[in-house]
Amino acid sequence: MAIKTGGGFLNEINVTPFVDVMLVLLIIFMVTAPLMTQGVEVDLPTTRTVKNLPQDADHLVLTVKKDGKLFLDEYQVGIDELADHLKRLVANQKKQLFLRADKEVAYGTVVQVMGEIKSAGIERLGIVAEQKKEEKK
Repeated sequence: MAIKTGGGFLNEINVTPFVDVMLVLLIIFMVTAPLMTQGVEVDLPTTRTVKNLPQDADHLVLTVKKDGKLFLDEYQVGIDELADHLKRLVANQKKQLFLRADKEVAYGTVVQVMGEIKSAGIERLGIVAEQKKEEKK
């Protein structure tokens, strides 16, 4: 299909606007992608020695918020369905699991969650904390 212009037919497509839109979308994606991986916000307890979480995709993070809600990565799960999700997503795929719990969560809640983790067949569990700030003397 050709378009008739003043002197003849134009049978080429102008791709410049398409490229401009694609570059803008690429920039938006590059800026927002790191912000989407932050996860669920919790106030972690502090300790002296802390290792960084691995940055590979072979791990999942289970978060317990202050109000007792559970999140597997960014997806909310109930305590009754936690073991099934963990079996499917962690144990069967041989992934590592890390537990992040708000420092104000009751000890009994954390123990209950750890019991569900154990019942899912997960033997290795990492605990996430923040490094204690050194006090100047």
